[in-house]
Amino acid sequence: MTVPFTHTCLASALALSTAWSWAQTTELEPTVVRGNYNNAVGTSDAASQGVVTSKLIENRSTLRPAEVLEFVPGIIVTQHSGDGKANQYFLRGFNLDHGTDFATFVDGMPVNMPTHAHGQGYSDLNWLIPELVDRLSYRKGPYGAEEGDFASAGVARIRLFDSLPRGLASVTVGENNYRRALLANSTKLTTGQWLYALEAAQNDGPWEHPEKFHRLNGVLRYSLAKGNTKSTLTAMAYAAHWNSSD
Repeated sequence: MTVPFTHTCLASALALSTAWSWAQTTELEPTVVRGNYNNAVGTSDAASQGVVTSKLIENRSTLRPAEVLEFVPGIIVTQHSGDGKANQYFLRGFNLDHGTDFATFVDGMPVNMPTHAHGQGYSDLNWLIPELVDRLSYRKGPYGAEEGDFASAGVARIRLFDSLPRGLASVTVGENNYRRALLANSTKLTTGQWLYALEAAQNDGPWEHPEKFHRLNGVLRYSLAKGNTKSTLTAMAYAAHWNSSD
């Protein structure tokens, strides 16, 4: 007769324990997880394409403007002869030279130069201000004939902000006489809005003969959105000079 009594006591103890557990339950605040890559299922035609958000670009420092392309998985951006010429690009272990096989666009404008004396497809991004990049969409591999002649290894489309989340004013100092100053902001108008930025930088680089690289950038951008239609007009100015290491 002891077995049923033991089971009854055990069941009562479990019931009390369960009731106590429910009484101690605490509801936590919701947790929001935002990915830095917008590569959800259904957003891309292939696993080798995607979109990089501005949050990731903001959280990673860049020494050279073209390093924004390194947010594309598999791309490596290097340099030789100094900062005044287009970078050397590598994708999946292949040498893309200075952009010959990788098409790059900034707000729809093609960056690759088809008739440059240094090499066909020459892609110089030294005039780009990374803080103005809103997002970067990419595609690796020869999947889109609409991307043009230089997209045999891939393509990157960089989109600029129409308006900045906040104004920017920064001064950066580093080794090898690296100096950089940036001023950028956006202003709403009665119709549309202005975005403006001014950047000045210099760098001697890690060379025995200092490259004495100096650059000056200016951006003025007007955007107007009405319903589903958006129009933008962008003016850019870039000047630079340096001593090539070779």
